[in-house]
Amino acid sequence: MAGPAVVSSYPDYTSSIALKYIKRGYTTLCRHGVTLLLVPVAASLVLELGNMYQTGELTRLWEVAKQTDLTFNLVSAIVCCSVLLGVLVTMFLMQQRPVYLVDYHVYRAPDSWKVSRAQFDQICAATKNFGEDSLQFMSKVLHRSGLGDETYAPPSLTNVPMDLSMSASRTEFEHIAFSAVKDLLNKTNVQPRQIGIVITNSSLFNTTPSLSATIMNHFKMSSKTLNYNLAGMGCSAGVIAIDLARQMLQLYPDSYALVISTENLTYNWYPGTNKGMLMTNTLFRVGGAAILLSNKRKETW
Repeated sequence: MAGPAVVSSYPDYTSSIALKYIKRGYTTLCRHGVTLLLVPVAASLVLELGNMYQTGELTRLWEVAKQTDLTFNLVSAIVCCSVLLGVLVTMFLMQQRPVYLVDYHVYRAPDSWKVSRAQFDQICAATKNFGEDSLQFMSKVLHRSGLGDETYAPPSLTNVPMDLSMSASRTEFEHIAFSAVKDLLNKTNVQPRQIGIVITNSSLFNTTPSLSATIMNHFKMSSKTLNYNLAGMGCSAGVIAIDLARQMLQLYPDSYALVISTENLTYNWYPGTNKGMLMTNTLFRVGGAAILLSNKRKETW
């Protein structure tokens, strides 16, 4: 008597993996279809012209053209071929380079930065900067925001009295950005000097030297590396930074672009009574991400 069938507890990824590579192959075929068609035609024409030159047929054709009325037709043919060649070269030069997401890393703060909702309420009350109405409002927004008890805030805000200085703000940024970039480069085995473009975005916190220059100097990137620091764009800055990296990779072949997106809680802390601005104290927590993009062919797969 046959025993009961054994049901595997592991999911079957075979079909999904196969479908993924079929989609990639189809996308590549559609993207380079014209090139794949033109290359054999061009190669055949070059081989045929080379054969005609070796056998002397091109020379005889030119002699016949000079002695008869074929001169105009021959010139027309040469002009048409030149125009066709120019169109093909223009199409090749103007086509957009594909941009690939190499990898990314999302920063996670150490456990010592963790703060619960109850602890946050106590910290706000201990600062003596808020009245009872403001404290109740922030607590109400916090408990209805969806934030749990395992979010993170920098020590500059969790210690009383708070340290809202520029130095503390820069320390927060460096801790987040340096950790995210270091882990990303280790994950991808990319050296800092290989990176050609650096883009940072932080809405309100902007310093001199810029945040992007700070990243370059810390990791000792090449002096030829281009850097851009986006500010004042709010929550959309992360998407804008990725699009800027994509546009830059269209201009600079065989390059890596590093995007660092974060926001600074220390510099954004609001100790006043405006309820619209008090919401930023409760809704935002420590976070950041480093994204590596490239137009290198080897990053296709």
